[in-house]
Amino acid sequence: MLKWKTFADMAINKNCSVPREEYLDYMTFRRNERPLFTEIFGPLIGLKEEWEAQGASGDELDFSAFPYRCEARGFVPVNTGREGGRSPETLEETADFKIWRDELGRTMKLSKSAATLPVPLDYPVKTMDDWMELRPLYEFSESRFGENWEGTARKHLGEKKVVCVSIPGGFDLPRALMGEEQLCLAYYRQPELVRNIINTVGETALKVLNRVSSRVQIDLLSVHEDMAGNCGPLAGPSQVREFIAPYYRQIWEMLAARGARLFDQDSDGNMNPVIDAFLEAGVNCMHPMEPAAGMDIVRVREQYGSRLAFYGGIDKHVLRGTKCDIVEELEYKIPPMVRTGGCVIALDHRIPNGTPLENYRFYISKAWEIMEGCGAGK
Repeated sequence: MLKWKTFADMAINKNCSVPREEYLDYMTFRRNERPLFTEIFGPLIGLKEEWEAQGASGDELDFSAFPYRCEARGFVPVNTGREGGRSPETLEETADFKIWRDELGRTMKLSKSAATLPVPLDYPVKTMDDWMELRPLYEFSESRFGENWEGTARKHLGEKKVVCVSIPGGFDLPRALMGEEQLCLAYYRQPELVRNIINTVGETALKVLNRVSSRVQIDLLSVHEDMAGNCGPLAGPSQVREFIAPYYRQIWEMLAARGARLFDQDSDGNMNPVIDAFLEAGVNCMHPMEPAAGMDIVRVREQYGSRLAFYGGIDKHVLRGTKCDIVEELEYKIPPMVRTGGCVIALDHRIPNGTPLENYRFYISKAWEIMEGCGAGK
């Protein structure tokens, strides 16, 4: 029986003590005094139960026991994505799974024992007419500005948090509407449909973030794509440059001109084939840099230098091996990252089930031992 079942249950308690300016300088290669070390996502469902059975303390189960060194972030409460939609409707629910119809009209299925994120079983957009019915959910309106958004942003600044805003993914949003297969075909068969979707969200994001950035300092722009698997990205450099890059650039160039410093893209999988195209579009930070998919942060740093910061990059699967495996992974990756900066050392995604608590404890202590051996302190 699972005690921790939801996405919120997987949240972790980190002591985020690195001040805003230090973090921004470190990630933009202006200052490299001490390394950063964190856990990006936390455990997979079921791991907390495993660790509790292995004798984990309460502080270990909420992760406050582990000595991370990372920044605090504060998001401005404005919305650049979908606004509104239909009321969700539960279609079927058992002890093992839940099926419902979501705000976009998609049929969604969640495996309660294995996942925190649901899988779409169908998609609402096949034609331009389908998109036109949903398009009002992505158009600009005053309701996109949360209550006291400006005061919240200034409070983040006063607390030395990194002030963040986000935009919908240029791949991720059309994929959510059309599905991966149909989107990939639409680049060739329905390019105007893809452009209309991206242009609509781009115009909305530009209007919202123009107002925000004209009144308060924005530090970091984030975008979620998740557009790649082990064999590579689902959109190649030509699709990135034709469809996604213009959208990215119009927003990032405005924010960068007003002092924003990091454009952080979230995508699992092998992103190597499209890194150059996204750098051209303004991205200067990526995560989580999955080793199992071919993302080697040592080689990426050798190739791109200070053009690309990142966080993650430590193979999560190694933690299920031996302590020698863990040492080999850390000794290969940590010293060049400490030397060059611009990398928050972290596992490349959620901690997998089957990771012994003793191995995780060893990973944390060994990582700090290596960092301190490179002349870095906590």
